[in-house]
Amino acid sequence: MMDRYLLRYFLAVVDCGSFSRAAAQENVAQPTLSVGIAKLERHLGAKLFNRTSQRVQLTEAGARLSSFARRIESEFNRAEAAVLGLEPVRLFRLGVLTTIPTAPLASFVAQAAAHRPGMHVELVEGAEGALLQRLRRGRVDAALTLLRPDEPRFAQEQFLTESYALALPASHRLADRASIPADELGDEVMIVRRQCEVLSETSRHFVERGVRPFFALKTTNDDRALALVRAGLGITVMPESYASEGIRMPELAGFRPERRIGLLWAEESEGIASAAKPLVDLLRAAFDRAAPRRRPARLRADGALP
Repeated sequence: MMDRYLLRYFLAVVDCGSFSRAAAQENVAQPTLSVGIAKLERHLGAKLFNRTSQRVQLTEAGARLSSFARRIESEFNRAEAAVLGLEPVRLFRLGVLTTIPTAPLASFVAQAAAHRPGMHVELVEGAEGALLQRLRRGRVDAALTLLRPDEPRFAQEQFLTESYALALPASHRLADRASIPADELGDEVMIVRRQCEVLSETSRHFVERGVRPFFALKTTNDDRALALVRAGLGITVMPESYASEGIRMPELAGFRPERRIGLLWAEESEGIASAAKPLVDLLRAAFDRAAPRRRPARLRADGALP
């Protein structure tokens, strides 16, 4: 028989990434936790973790156990709540790509709080690769991230497709243009978004046109980049959903990358997906409201498209 405390030890190591931190979380000595993990491995007849001096990684067997262990622990908690006559509250762990704009997320959180859907939401931020790892290990139930056609392992729900555009302060001399070619930006100061998914394509687009601007900031914080564009530090390339007050987003002429945003669901997520549907509906509505509304191209004085 598999004891519940062993699964708790196992999940603590998965979530904390180390035996010492997991022991502290579970309020036991590290040797006690290590003995418990060894007992679980003997019971299952499989090694669950590969341990090195730097990190702890799940084995394939451990990754398979992870999603089942979380469901078992969730059901234990629900059973205890039912016995005590408490309203069961489930947890929806949502991974969020770092380049997702904050505004639709904040709108979603506000709506979720107002509707009280009987489920807590935990947001886990990360880069694309890190979110995929968490999905594989069952550390999040779903991830709000890029949807790629070559990722068939996870069920997908698409929310929006958007292009990339120049982000300029509303007071910029080119702010009223619908489309701006790169060669008109040679004297501009620019901000680099280090985590941009199309950073290499953006750099290539400018270099091929002989544009090598001065970079006033290189940052991994998109909210900071946007605020400093608004303040006039420089301009940058961002997804269209970052459009906001004080910002104009004309097209970068000839630059056509797009990104698809939506949910990837972890394997063995059918139960949580059904329970989380009201939250997913609220999340989809938030991104529907944030979807870019493309402006019609403006005509130049001579009647031609810019």
